[in-house]
Amino acid sequence: MDKREAIGSWLSGPRAAAEEAGVDFGYRGEQLGLPEEGPGSIARPGRRLGALAVDWGLCLLIAYSLITDGYTPSTSNWTLLVFLAVSLLTVGTLGFTPGKRIFGLRVVSLDTGTVKPLRSAIRTLLLCLALPALIWDRDGRGLHDRLARTVEVRI
Repeated sequence: MDKREAIGSWLSGPRAAAEEAGVDFGYRGEQLGLPEEGPGSIARPGRRLGALAVDWGLCLLIAYSLITDGYTPSTSNWTLLVFLAVSLLTVGTLGFTPGKRIFGLRVVSLDTGTVKPLRSAIRTLLLCLALPALIWDRDGRGLHDRLARTVEVRI
């Protein structure tokens, strides 16, 4: 067997080579006991980014119109603080933000199903740092979700 076949081509990547060799990766959320499709399944990245864009837009609108009275250099900082407050209040009580609700998503705890305020605070603070949200595992959960022991699922 040629070594290039074992490694995979630069187009297919190592995952495709591993799958051809018989490795079963399963679907996203299988290790967590979640369904593959439908309600309760792992939220896809497109929906998550869409919900984040809606939430950020709403927070920017609040900061722009109510706090800074126009766009100033401090508007971005205020937007982040409003985002932090909205996420803490809504995810910690309802399990979703306005953007998540529009896109049919909910944040749940892996243990109990409902997100406790402390877990919501950990998740939100890490999300505001941005970097933990960019590091994903094979189930599609960001580092902020892993550390808070939460998962974002479809409603």
